Amino acid sequence: MNLQAKLTLGYVVLVVVLVGAISGMDLASNMQEQFEATLERAEVLNPVATKFVRQTLNSRLTVPLREALRDSSLERDLLDLVTDARAILEIAVVDPKTNEVLADSDPSRLGQTSGPYPNFRNLVLDTGWQQKVQVLLSHAPEYYQLERALATPAGETVLLVRVIIAPALIRHDINPVMAKKLEVAAATVAAAIGITFLFSAIAFRPLGRLRRQLDLVTRGEYEPEKPSAKQRKDELSVMASKVSLLGQRLRGAQFEVSDLRGNIDRLLQDLEDAVFIFNREGSLVFASGSVEKFLGRERGELSGQPITEIFPPATTLGLLIAQAAQTGRPVRNRRVPLPDGAVVLVSVDRLETLTGVPGSGSGLLVRMRDPEAQRKIGRELQTADRLAAISRVSSGVAHEVKNPLNAILLHVEVAKARLARGETDIEPQMEIISREILRLDRVVKTFLDFSRPVELKLSTVPLQEFVREVVDLARPQAEASHIQVDVAQEAEGVEVRVDRDLMKQAVLNVVVNAIEAMPEGGDLRFEAHAFEDTAELRISDTGSGIPPELREKIFRLYFTTRKEGSGIGLAMTFRIVQLHDGTIDFTSEPGQGTTFWIRLPIAV
Repeated sequence: MNLQAKLTLGYVVLVVVLVGAISGMDLASNMQEQFEATLERAEVLNPVATKFVRQTLNSRLTVPLREALRDSSLERDLLDLVTDARAILEIAVVDPKTNEVLADSDPSRLGQTSGPYPNFRNLVLDTGWQQKVQVLLSHAPEYYQLERALATPAGETVLLVRVIIAPALIRHDINPVMAKKLEVAAATVAAAIGITFLFSAIAFRPLGRLRRQLDLVTRGEYEPEKPSAKQRKDELSVMASKVSLLGQRLRGAQFEVSDLRGNIDRLLQDLEDAVFIFNREGSLVFASGSVEKFLGRERGELSGQPITEIFPPATTLGLLIAQAAQTGRPVRNRRVPLPDGAVVLVSVDRLETLTGVPGSGSGLLVRMRDPEAQRKIGRELQTADRLAAISRVSSGVAHEVKNPLNAILLHVEVAKARLARGETDIEPQMEIISREILRLDRVVKTFLDFSRPVELKLSTVPLQEFVREVVDLARPQAEASHIQVDVAQEAEGVEVRVDRDLMKQAVLNVVVNAIEAMPEGGDLRFEAHAFEDTAELRISDTGSGIPPELREKIFRLYFTTRKEGSGIGLAMTFRIVQLHDGTIDFTSEPGQGTTFWIRLPIAV
């Protein structure tokens, strides 16, 4: 059933329900009016009948009560009252104790028992239309009453005058009205259905054109129909033309996507990595880069193939990708052997944007890298960093060498001048020269020690364990200086490959500087974090901070701001971190403290 048929059927059902509801409410209202009219008639007859009974008794005071009530004129009066009211069955005068009929509009009822029956006023005023319908349609006769009492001056009830009502007789008054209402309702429903079908045929004609336009868009045929001038004023016709325009734009967007995909493909072809994108069904939608290098297959062969055929689960690589796709947990630079014996670095990520719905059913991005190419680039960057570091160290050494050389040159000139004047007492100048030569020798030895190649004893160390060891070493000195030590570990399970002793020395150099920057106490905070392929250790203090003009010099050899400092600690830290292929940097705000962070590669 199409949309037009559903809407038409819905309109028909709605019309039938509305007409039925209105007709039902009308019938219920008419029924209530009939009940209320009967009640009103009964309430009028009851006091009149009581009046007739009282007049009869007053006219025959010498006759016993039972005999006085057997009066033919009373019977005629009661019968006349009942004749014009169809629903009122009888008027009975009964004994209040035995309910024996003493007088009645129906003489055959004399001596019989009558009532008591439910109060008709309660039925009319206190019940709903459902109960009234049940009373009208009941097969067993149901009677109701309205009664008035005749009492002596002392208040003793002598007689009861009852108006007996048969509600089923009201049905005869309602039936003609109901038949007429049903005829009107049926005619209304038929007319409404006809109008609805006519309206549907006219109103949904533009919808048919819109459906045809959508079919054209689906097939890629974007030429719109040529609507007439009358159709152009119709809202759905305007919508159809807009759908056609949208189809043309969609075609342009497809061309743009195709061009963009080609450009991305050409860009990735020059990379050493291989990139695979799978849709939510697990089929390959894009592959670029060094695909042939890693898989030994042409990219054209892979398009549209399922992920299980490109990366079979029976292989280590396929099992890793299948687990990542099932659990949704990303994989970062995992070393995986290929069937030909080569080793690649594999990264797997979920692509939520392919479906727009987070969670299951999203696409998958797989990247493959050659670790040897990555190491080559890393070594080149390390060489550049080390050359820059040597330049900084050399500038520091040159500064330290320059001072004693200047002093030696100055005092040599003084000694030459004194000798030229015939003065032979040049011992003070020789002592200074000797002292400066020793100082120069110490500087040169320190530089040689600093620049001598170091053999690293690398081992895989859990980052959290390493941080705990550093904190345990620093805590006594910090507590002695009234410094609070805080630790925040967010690198569970992360390992780094370092020379434990050298790296501990490098970190402790930073920690000691931080403690010395807080002579009056403060907070020393250690934080460990893990990122995509690096681990980060942060050391923060609440000291006076580093002035902006000194920030470029703190890693230089022999640079220090303390009289008792050697200027070697941070330079040595810088060198040790570089030897581990890591980086070190800092941020500082005067008066608020300094934060150093050391980043190291995560052990693969």
